[in-house]
Amino acid sequence: MKLTTKRIIPRLIPLVGAIAFAIAGTAYAQEQTVIIGHVGPITGPNAHLGKDNENGARMAIEELNAKGLTIGGKKIKFTLDAEDDASDPKQATSVATKLVDAKVAAVIGHLNSGTTIPASKIYSDAGIPQISPSATNPKYTQQGFKTAFRDVANDAQLGAVLGKYAAVTLKGKNIAVIDDRTAYGQGVADEFAKGAKASGATIVATQYTNDKATDFNAILTSIKSKKPDIIFFGGMDAVGGPMLRQMKQLGLDSKFMGGDGICTGSLTGLAGDGLRDDQVVCAEAGGVTEAGKKGMDDFRAAYKKRFGIDVVYNAAYAYDATMTVADAMQKAKSVDPKKYLPELAKISHPGVTGLIAFDNKGDIKNGSLTLYTYKGGVRTEIAVVK
Repeated sequence: MKLTTKRIIPRLIPLVGAIAFAIAGTAYAQEQTVIIGHVGPITGPNAHLGKDNENGARMAIEELNAKGLTIGGKKIKFTLDAEDDASDPKQATSVATKLVDAKVAAVIGHLNSGTTIPASKIYSDAGIPQISPSATNPKYTQQGFKTAFRDVANDAQLGAVLGKYAAVTLKGKNIAVIDDRTAYGQGVADEFAKGAKASGATIVATQYTNDKATDFNAILTSIKSKKPDIIFFGGMDAVGGPMLRQMKQLGLDSKFMGGDGICTGSLTGLAGDGLRDDQVVCAEAGGVTEAGKKGMDDFRAAYKKRFGIDVVYNAAYAYDATMTVADAMQKAKSVDPKKYLPELAKISHPGVTGLIAFDNKGDIKNGSLTLYTYKGGVRTEIAVVK
């Protein structure tokens, strides 16, 4: 029987509609949402540091989505699940459990060693890779977890460099040490003391405070009687800044040293008139050599354009950590943590902060350190060392 055009078209319309629906359904099925977790303090005295790291991770997520990556045949849309641990270990483990339940593909964080270490077991048990852009206590990567990484140098290296610098370059003979009893503060202070003593200095006083303290008159008065050339503080800028103010009030003009916790752009405001030119010497875990300065300058400019403020802390390391995870996923052709974890362990990723590659513990290989002082209220680089 001969079919007319009028009889064929009505039959084709439902068929064409079904095909179009099937194609659309297939395209939709090919898009996959991948959740990346970020954890840091967004409330409390370290909130400015946690938000800075979060911003770095967010920049990476936005850039990855702009590229329209395809992994394992699926178009990937990354989303950032940003959580607040308030620098509190108990809150950190609660947040870690929440991220595991949310089936995140990776975690960038935490910021503090005291929160990173307890949370790391939860991620390890779930098989979720974790890269901290700022936790520097050596214990973090000494637990044997295959999921734990960091893209900054640890306290053993940072403390040793600062200790030697205090004794040899600054010629400090009598040194007082204060720490805030956190995993980070105590760890970096202990390593500093080892390095200083090994280089010939004497530790004339050891004092303790906490990460929320505001009154240091008692410990500073005790230290003043020892006439130290240098005071080293293991802790964060929110405590270090007020401590510098009170040192001035007491007429204590010793050099003031610390790790990356105090080595921030915010120290100037926190210390106020307690910050004299060249008084503070601090080290930041990380730093770029001359060859990498343009890339870092470009990152800082892009950060300021995106968020309207300058980089405060380790935003570039959070950015690199996020990009490194995405690189490992692309190499494995999978966003499944079990499949891309082996690629992450052997990654060689050219980051803004330098080459990201990990040793068998998860520490960054050949981690660099940057020594700084402050002049005219501005943080000023002294040198990048390895």
